[in-house]
Amino acid sequence: MNRPRTDVEQIEHANTAFYEAMERGDFEGLSDLWLNDDDSEISCVHPGWPVLSGRGEVLRSYALIMANTDYIQFFLTDTKVTVADDTALVTCTENILSGGPAEEAGELGPLVGQLVVATNVFRRTPDGWKVWSHHGSPVLAESDEEEDDEASS
Repeated sequence: MNRPRTDVEQIEHANTAFYEAMERGDFEGLSDLWLNDDDSEISCVHPGWPVLSGRGEVLRSYALIMANTDYIQFFLTDTKVTVADDTALVTCTENILSGGPAEEAGELGPLVGQLVVATNVFRRTPDGWKVWSHHGSPVLAESDEEEDDEASS
């Protein structure tokens, strides 16, 4: 028996679909997940990037990332969903494993791990929950020198 999913379950599903589309390099699927509403301009901040506003800028950024990333996988942790009427806020930690193009054809470039804290804002639409804004900030790792300083304090 299929029971209707709660708002939180629907939002968790939409959030997971967002990351899975990135992993597959599915630009069309990713585009469909973003809000397409003339009254609500979408925005995105990738780690280290300026604020991108509007469907054109935001979707171009994902096309660029997908074109230059041969492999990417997200392991989401610390996920929290908050719903207020037709708006939802998802915070999570993106544990990212990625690899770019290798120097030799047919090879995968070196894999790199990165931690990013993300905030994804969703809006309820007749077609389900859609991404309104994504903001990712890198988590800066402590250097050995900083750890030594703390240990000697």
